[in-house]
Amino acid sequence: MRRLLLGALALASLGACTPTVRVEVAPITIYAKLDANVRLQLDEDVKALISKNPNLF
Repeated sequence: MRRLLLGALALASLGACTPTVRVEVAPITIYAKLDANVRLQLDEDVKALISKNPNLF
């Protein structure tokens, strides 16, 4: 009987504990320096994408 009572008490005390996990995420800052060639390529890629999907915007 005593063993059953101790087991029930142990289960009840474990059920009362709820672990809490907290995660802190720092913002990421990206600095990019684009030259004229990269800008031109991006511009051409965007034009091609818009021509393939005219309802995109």
